[in-house]
Amino acid sequence: MSDFGTFFLPGPTEVRREVLEAMLAPMLPHRGAAFEALFARLQQGLRPIFRSARPVYVSSSSATGLMEAAIRCAAPGPILSLVNGAFSERFANIAVACGRDTHVIGGDWHQPVPLEAVERALRDRHYAALTVVHSETSTGTLTSLPAVTALAHQHDTAVLVDSVTGLGGVPVETDAWELDFVFTGSQKALALPPGLAFGVASTRFLEQAATATARGLYFDLVEYEEFVHKNQTPSTPAISLLYATAVQGEHIARETIDARWARHAAMAEMTHDWVRQLREDTGAPFCVYAPEHARSGTVTAVALPDALKGDDVVKGVAKRGFVIGGGYGKLKRSTFRIGHMGDHTPDRLARCLEATADTIRELLK
Repeated sequence: MSDFGTFFLPGPTEVRREVLEAMLAPMLPHRGAAFEALFARLQQGLRPIFRSARPVYVSSSSATGLMEAAIRCAAPGPILSLVNGAFSERFANIAVACGRDTHVIGGDWHQPVPLEAVERALRDRHYAALTVVHSETSTGTLTSLPAVTALAHQHDTAVLVDSVTGLGGVPVETDAWELDFVFTGSQKALALPPGLAFGVASTRFLEQAATATARGLYFDLVEYEEFVHKNQTPSTPAISLLYATAVQGEHIARETIDARWARHAAMAEMTHDWVRQLREDTGAPFCVYAPEHARSGTVTAVALPDALKGDDVVKGVAKRGFVIGGGYGKLKRSTFRIGHMGDHTPDRLARCLEATADTIRELLK
């Protein structure tokens, strides 16, 4: 792809040239004043994005690393996992792999896990922590974090939040919603290259983490907390990616996080309207997979009529110069996904949607 504005995968997202060029800066010792100044720049950019006064941990890993950190650093006791898609299922599987007694509720990929089911589970048994995916990338479904968190805290249960395709694109109020631990990846709505994960832990969660006996080493959030106040990381960081993050953080600050949320909301509405128009124009049962009351502002999964396959749509759109995503997991054949996040704009998205509509009309002939 030669020009910016053609890459609409639900992650990794397209990265501006200015951000890529920032990674050409020279190496430097990660235990010195220059690095600490760079890390302080990162904090200035990241804290407003998380809407938190707490420091932001920076992990040289994918967001899956901080998924594991969340589980390993949770207080002793069983884990309740809310599952409504492939990535919330991964969160639950990580809890099991870490040897935690894990109870899964949900399973319906068409909607968020009902609050009544969450309340019933919390009432029946005490859980040390609850896992939830804010924006489920496989389905484009958004879960209400304030509602889930309020329920969990009534039962003294910590809330561990995967907001990988949420944070930076849709509202996340870490402090106001009293989230215990929330994390994201660099390559989604923040529009950075892959390879970093960012997370914020509440002081309450850190106190609980200190009692966890199987925190391990690389993802020990207690150690992250110790080092972050020195503007350092516990282990050797991906320095080039930190340069990129500093530049992008300043770009987001100029736009403002509120304006960024509004831009993403406009692109999501535009995509949902496009799906409705496609259904009317073709007479085929295209629809947004996620329910209307719970749609992510960063990614839309489009359900296809039986006559079409998701991969065929993706390949046809690629021939027209655009990259979109295929369906994920059990939805691979029956959906395709458009990632309208990061630094994309409605006018660029319109070109992608036009190419996708042309592809679909050709496939339906």
